[in-house]
Amino acid sequence: MMDYVLNDGAGGGARLGLIVLATDETLEFEAREVLAGRDAQLLHARIPVASAITPETLAQMDAAMPVAAALLPAGLDVIGYGCTSGATVIGQARVAEQIRSVHNDAKVSDPISAVIAALGQLGAQRIGMVTPYVASVTAPMRALLAANGIEVAKEVSFAEGDDRRVARIDPTSTRAALLEAARAPGIDALFASCTNLQTFTIIEEVEAQTGLPVVTSNQALIWHLLRLAGVDAAGWGPGRLFG
Repeated sequence: MMDYVLNDGAGGGARLGLIVLATDETLEFEAREVLAGRDAQLLHARIPVASAITPETLAQMDAAMPVAAALLPAGLDVIGYGCTSGATVIGQARVAEQIRSVHNDAKVSDPISAVIAALGQLGAQRIGMVTPYVASVTAPMRALLAANGIEVAKEVSFAEGDDRRVARIDPTSTRAALLEAARAPGIDALFASCTNLQTFTIIEEVEAQTGLPVVTSNQALIWHLLRLAGVDAAGWGPGRLFG
């Protein structure tokens, strides 16, 4: 028998877990752009979801949350649930409760909680918001933001109900939508919602054009996971949030 030694696992550093929607094709890709070569591990599990995004289909992920969480290894520092609208509909506290029913020592985040924290970090209270969602999904999100002191002064939506198509929305379309949202008077930040929306290639361009910080679901979630893990991630990702 050959002797061996143990280490802290591949990559070392902070141990992060991520529950990704079965229909999501963007979150993992953008996360890799931030974490490649960094002292952190990011481990994924998938959760079933219908491709038609409605409050009803989003709510169905509640029951599947512990099952998906159980597919992640033990001993993670922080676990994120990767659905902005899902966390809004299910409820942030409920998401944390379901994940901690399996990983009771892990800290928990989700995109809407991360966005609220990110906007607070940037001192933003009046925003322009871009989403791919239908109106029945954006309404509770606006209400949740308002309950946390964040006013959506202008909303621009693609009104796309099929999450598979959301993954194919070109960043140039999202850039145009963000620039349209930036026309609202008196706003102090822009928010692009949805983990399936491709945004990383346009964040800094839009910030330069508008003079406003841009927060996106994936950018905020990855930033928040690292922050909860106690990592100084300055300069790791795009935009002023990582500045």
